[in-house]
Amino acid sequence: MSQLLPLLAGLVIFMTGHALPRWFGLREAMVARMGQGGYRAVHSLSSLVGLALIVYGYGFYRAQGYIPLWEVPRFFNHIAILLLWPAMILVAAAWLPGTISAKAKHPLLAAVKLWALVHLILNGDLGSVLLFGSFLALAVVTRIRLGRLGSGEALPGASSMPSTRNDILAIVIGTLITGAMVMGLHRMLIGVSIL
Repeated sequence: MSQLLPLLAGLVIFMTGHALPRWFGLREAMVARMGQGGYRAVHSLSSLVGLALIVYGYGFYRAQGYIPLWEVPRFFNHIAILLLWPAMILVAAAWLPGTISAKAKHPLLAAVKLWALVHLILNGDLGSVLLFGSFLALAVVTRIRLGRLGSGEALPGASSMPSTRNDILAIVIGTLITGAMVMGLHRMLIGVSIL
């Protein structure tokens, strides 16, 4: 279990930095105390530190040996590609306002939920459950919170000028990213083939 400590530390830092300020009203108090720029600097730094620890911690965990929980059928990889394709389109749509981003409301959160769910299903080990389960939980709870607040809090993808051209671009970019991942980019970046 000690091989999970760096990963857990990174998840705590990253998730706390994203959840606590917005969910418990600390963001407003921090902005009032240090200004918008100061808050963004602290938030960005904690996110980077947390993300760096997550990347290092997951790599460390994998090097020490997986802690298996369940066996994943091999054919799930093909299902994963079909589910990751719309996730990549949603990522692109988050910065290209159009019908896709308008229908998704918060396309980046929708992409994270889909990405995390697929990776959670495909990886039947404890470290992966902690990693992808944490991101899935954060995205789900954040989306619920934003739904209760109404449309007052904008995330990337929120715009009053949707465009069909942007929808086409999002589909093309998402398809290209998915294709690159299948063709070897995922193995190059993560060390694991998608197929």
